[in-house]
Amino acid sequence: MQTIHRARVVLPLAGPPVENGAIAVDGNRVTSVGRVDDVRAQHPLAQEIDHGESILLPGLINAHCHLDFTVMRGSILSSGSFSAWVRRINELKRTLSDEDYLASIAHGLAELRNWGTTTVLNIESLPELMVDMPSPRMRVWWFYELLDIRTRVHTEEVVAGALAFFEQHPSWYGGFGLSPHAPYTTSVELYRLARFCSEKYGMPFTTHLAESDEEMEMFAQGSGPLFEFLKSLGRDMHDCGRATPLRHLLEAGALPHGAILAHMNQIAPEDEELLAEHSGEFSIVHCPNCHEYFGRPPFPYETLRKHGYRMSLGTDSCASNRGLNLFDEMQTFRRRFPSVSPQELLEMVTTHPAAALRMQGQLGELRPGAIADFITISYSGSPDAAIEAVVENRQAPTAVYINAQSA
Repeated sequence: MQTIHRARVVLPLAGPPVENGAIAVDGNRVTSVGRVDDVRAQHPLAQEIDHGESILLPGLINAHCHLDFTVMRGSILSSGSFSAWVRRINELKRTLSDEDYLASIAHGLAELRNWGTTTVLNIESLPELMVDMPSPRMRVWWFYELLDIRTRVHTEEVVAGALAFFEQHPSWYGGFGLSPHAPYTTSVELYRLARFCSEKYGMPFTTHLAESDEEMEMFAQGSGPLFEFLKSLGRDMHDCGRATPLRHLLEAGALPHGAILAHMNQIAPEDEELLAEHSGEFSIVHCPNCHEYFGRPPFPYETLRKHGYRMSLGTDSCASNRGLNLFDEMQTFRRRFPSVSPQELLEMVTTHPAAALRMQGQLGELRPGAIADFITISYSGSPDAAIEAVVENRQAPTAVYINAQSA
């Protein structure tokens, strides 16, 4: 059935705002975008849904999240110490059952939908839970977390088996990816396996990198609280005291082209040459509220932008954030970087993460052929101020559609 969705303003992001606009949907795909009279003329038999005084725009994309930890909201007071936070996370994880984790994921998905996120890149630390999980009501890329600081079997066959699980659940929206956790918990050998499998099976790849000053101290100087903590767990520390975390992975050939790098908060002067050499080769995800939670120094946005890196926003988890609200993340980012345009901010939660997933033209924008993931927010102003209104929005969307279905 063809459906027309009309709103006061349509923000396609693939083009300028459209006053008294509409999109037409056939199945789960957008077939046309434009002024409502033009769209009606193209689809004279379509059912029409009028969203009234509102902005209709693509569904938001959360580029970095840990749904397993939604249940930990407010459980860890920030001390500014990353290693102390990791210790507390591990203590809390030992108190949780499989049922707790499944409920945590479900609550996180509901909160994301409530705030207009239609796609999330989720790091899944317990992929075995997915066999007991009901079909998620949103588009999720499940990134299989890989780490070998403690014994855990990771082979190409395990990765292929995990991919086969997703292929056997065609009703699930989204996809499957790989996430070597971080250079301090994942060996270079496991990173290389993940890169090989990512390239062989065409799966997206993401990792935490250069997240904290303690990580920088561990790799660059071979000392510090994170170094001592991981050494006490029995980690082989021979790779520390040699290079920055970024150089550690790049010189080892551990990152595939197009890798999604979460955080990148700590950029040493000697890293700039590497960033220039690999200009635009990777996507970067910044989590503004998580950054504030840890009281970190200013995020090196201008440095990364100068070297051609596309920026996306994520929430990280409720263990280091007050919620899973991308509008809140845009507003926090804007307070720190007021010169960034509203257009660019909105692209950080739409077109940029879609490109990182290699889904440009299908997600994060509204154009013929795009998947019909879209939201509406209340608005009675002019088209010229619509993007500004989205960035400053503080109310839950009035409608959320995923795969053309009301969520």
